[in-house]
Amino acid sequence: MNQQRFVTLAALAFGLILVSFIILGFSRLVLPFRTARVLAAPTTFAAFLLVLYLLVRGVLSALGIAKIREE
Repeated sequence: MNQQRFVTLAALAFGLILVSFIILGFSRLVLPFRTARVLAAPTTFAAFLLVLYLLVRGVLSALGIAKIREE
């Protein structure tokens, strides 16, 4: 993985978190809170998995096991 790809994935994770909040907020206007959470859950879960992956890759890079290349 190169540094540009890592930054792109981090921006995507941030965007997914933002989208999940937007979905939750707008759906709460017309739906009950529980239903709104169910609608926002897939994007929240995807963002969580992406952040977890980036965390593991960052730790592996910091330990020198799997470096993130600068290109």
